[in-house]
Amino acid sequence: MAASPAPADTRRDAPALSGCIIAFNEADRIADCIASLAFCDEVVVVDSHSTDATARIAADLGARVIQRPFDGFRSQKQFAIEQAAHDWVLCLDADERVGEALRTSIEAERARGFEDAAGYRFARLSEYFGKFLRHGNAYPDRVLRLFDRRRGGWRGKREVHEAASVDGPVRTLSGDLIHYPYRSLEAQLQKTQRYARMMAEHDFARGKRATLGKLILSPAWRFWRGYLFRGGFLDGWHGLVYAYVRANYVRQKTIMLWLLQNGRAIESPKESQPGRHVKD
Repeated sequence: MAASPAPADTRRDAPALSGCIIAFNEADRIADCIASLAFCDEVVVVDSHSTDATARIAADLGARVIQRPFDGFRSQKQFAIEQAAHDWVLCLDADERVGEALRTSIEAERARGFEDAAGYRFARLSEYFGKFLRHGNAYPDRVLRLFDRRRGGWRGKREVHEAASVDGPVRTLSGDLIHYPYRSLEAQLQKTQRYARMMAEHDFARGKRATLGKLILSPAWRFWRGYLFRGGFLDGWHGLVYAYVRANYVRQKTIMLWLLQNGRAIESPKESQPGRHVKD
């Protein structure tokens, strides 16, 4: 009796895939991030000269580690994909992991050669102090992270709240990118204040201006849109706290823009330190 043919190697002819991560002082999270990219052909970690064991852990796990001074989230991510050995790239932050369902979706598309798509978006599911938020402004929070770098990348001038874009069709995959954004409430408040400053400076440079109406109404709208109209209340007290903190971010950003347009400083010189890299 003839032997049955061996199962086809679904990856043999599939496009090669590079996992790209940017990191700074992520020794407690980088290993799980890299482990979730085990299906990639390589993992590239661009480290901003961490002072902890981030780079060593990444290298020990087989990642190719490249040191580069941090000059903005968008710039750092674009640099990372430019260093990749392959044109199809999957971009993660160190506080993110590819969930099992998402991995299955990615591998299925890869087996088909990523045909008819220049990139893929998928939902991001964020953990918030012991609970995954599945409603409100927090979810599905779809992000474009898997794409052909020959047809796109981390483009534009905005270094905060950066987003990749591609020239061509973008498809949505099932499954979640698991996100662990905050180690503590204090860390979240520090991040939101830093992001508010960066966005206010970006908007001011582009000629955008705050108004009294925006100062009063925008934070309230952000809260009620997420908490009530998008169902954030279904996440219990976690959803309430999240909605309040995000509304406060809008308030801070608008106040800072107001100060800038009126010629007032929004931070003291001693707080302006190079190399700060805290990713939301």
